Amino acid sequence: MTTAPTGSSSSSTQTNIAAGQQSLNESYSTFLTLLTTQLQNQDPTSPLDTNAFTQQLVAMTGVQQQLLTNQLLQQIAGSTSNGGVPSAVDLIGKTATATSSTATLSSGSANWTYNLASPATSATITVADSTGKVIFSSSASNVAAGNNTFTWNGQNFAGSQLPDGGTYTLAVQAADSSGKAVASTISVTGTVGSVTESNGTTMVNVGPTPVPVSSITSVTNP
Repeated sequence: MTTAPTGSSSSSTQTNIAAGQQSLNESYSTFLTLLTTQLQNQDPTSPLDTNAFTQQLVAMTGVQQQLLTNQLLQQIAGSTSNGGVPSAVDLIGKTATATSSTATLSSGSANWTYNLASPATSATITVADSTGKVIFSSSASNVAAGNNTFTWNGQNFAGSQLPDGGTYTLAVQAADSSGKAVASTISVTGTVGSVTESNGTTMVNVGPTPVPVSSITSVTNP
């Protein structure tokens, strides 16, 4: 089994590729200068053999393409070793939990888990749309320390059912008996369905919700 280069080995490979590219560029420039000079000063009665310098051009181009290929392979290997798309694909079909206060409304509901650092005597839950506007609010029925779940039915203050596909953000404000705020951490849980790359960030769909793969805190087999 071939493994991706890591650490000093990866750095050394990148350095060698860069040095080879620089050397090739210098040689290519020198070759073109010499070729131009030869063409300008060739004997009209005995012109240069076009096949010879054409073959040299093809050879140099082949070396350049090989170096570019090596660079691409190095980038792919780096992506794999750093948890990019290739390694994230292994998550598909598994149940994952990711730190995220944002969830996607699907089949008329959105689900979150909020973890309270300590027991609370009261807590208020609010749901905001993608513009930050609060569209739903209620008192939390679960205020125990640890994980608590909340399912929103997708309805706003007016009782109107919002369409699936929208992203909504949950906020929890909890307090203990002395009125001191209780810290909370919000997450989403679901089956990983797909993996994508977006602006250099590997994203996975946890249920219907896209999250960075780096936000995943736990993975279990179905």
